[in-house]
Amino acid sequence: MEIDPLPNGTGSAATPTTITATAASNTTPSSKLSQLTESLKLEHQFLRVPFEHFKKTIRSNHRTAEKEVSAVISSVAGVADSSELSKDDAVLSLTSLVSRLQGLKRKLEEGSRTENLQAQKCRARLDHLESVDDENLSEWNSMRLKRILVDYMLRMSYYDTAIKLAQSCKIEELVDIEVFQEAKKVIDALRNQDVGPALAWCADNKSRLKKAKSKFEFQLRLQEFIELVRAENYMRAILYARRYLAPWGATHLKELQHVMTTLAFRSNTECAKYKVLFDPKQWDFLVVQFKQEFYRLCGMTLEPLLNIYLQAGLSALKTPYCYEDDCTKEDPLSQDNFRKLAMPLPYSKQHHSKLVCYITKELMDTENPPQVLPNGYVYSTKALKEMAEKNNGLHLIKSTRSRLQRVGSDNVTSDQDGAYSFGFFLSYIRSGVSHWFDSRVLRTQLEINSICVHDDLEILHFGQG
Repeated sequence: MEIDPLPNGTGSAATPTTITATAASNTTPSSKLSQLTESLKLEHQFLRVPFEHFKKTIRSNHRTAEKEVSAVISSVAGVADSSELSKDDAVLSLTSLVSRLQGLKRKLEEGSRTENLQAQKCRARLDHLESVDDENLSEWNSMRLKRILVDYMLRMSYYDTAIKLAQSCKIEELVDIEVFQEAKKVIDALRNQDVGPALAWCADNKSRLKKAKSKFEFQLRLQEFIELVRAENYMRAILYARRYLAPWGATHLKELQHVMTTLAFRSNTECAKYKVLFDPKQWDFLVVQFKQEFYRLCGMTLEPLLNIYLQAGLSALKTPYCYEDDCTKEDPLSQDNFRKLAMPLPYSKQHHSKLVCYITKELMDTENPPQVLPNGYVYSTKALKEMAEKNNGLHLIKSTRSRLQRVGSDNVTSDQDGAYSFGFFLSYIRSGVSHWFDSRVLRTQLEINSICVHDDLEILHFGQG
């Protein structure tokens, strides 16, 4: 009976290996794309901001056209119904209406161009999201990181740096520089203790702020009233309160009464309840409140995207050990800034402990098991093999003379040749093969040929006994 020869990596026997390799190669990109799909859920702001700005422009153009057209129609009707109007006056009136319509046309053309630019920006962002695949995933992630950095700089008022970064990376259409520049005008005015631009912004977004039940405009009116009291212009402050603060009495009566009491005090009062109202930091509070209202109306996250992504990663790393004094410096949470960022986050839920090799930074598991050296330190098998290959069989470990004992003796020795034993298991690696030796076996099978002492390190050269 003839025996068929075993396949040697050719023919049909190679098919399972090929299929397995193909499946493995397909699994990696698909897993990366699935992770990307999850992370794209945070890109809500990326699409909503230009879309909200687009809708705002459309509404503004519509209101302008409606207002102008209504005024023109009313004027034409007035000219038509007037029987006492002379022919020359009628011609003059119609000429002024034509000029008004021409001005409306220019405004609508300008508004149309703005709408087209914003529509192009929305289209560019959609194309950017659709362009990601397993081939350009690394490049796409790099561009997303740059977008996140630009967003963070704009929120932190580093406008010039953000603009330069966007221009150098050619991502102007993928960031919201124009939107933040609009907010910058209001922020700068508030820091200069001027509520005018902020009140104008509230007037432009009155319906949306009212729908969101925002009291930002009320806070601005209160601050302007406080400034009048600070200047001891009491009569003007009373008239201002009657005109602008009284309508808020139905919804914010307690706050209104609290502020109106300042008329009986001066700005240098020592009463803590009213002294805080004259604190210059109230303007900083208005800046913070404006940013929150602005982000909410524009569809942005209240926190910078950079903070959100960092917190997502820190939530998986945060453990009670991270806040101890002996926390390793390689842990991001050993730094105060990251600890502050992770403060509101819960501790990560660890079902199983994991060992990570100090040398290779790789996980130690059944495929890369941990090994114990004579000094009591644990390293991965892969790290010890690489160390043995690079040093021709030499292992460089920290000094542990107290663990090195001569056979049959309790005295510690460090520079004598002969047979030694260790009070625990030792991984002996030679030619890429790992073996475990018990201390009793070491007496006859393993001999330390030499020990070279160098400060706090010992080089152990093992040989067969």
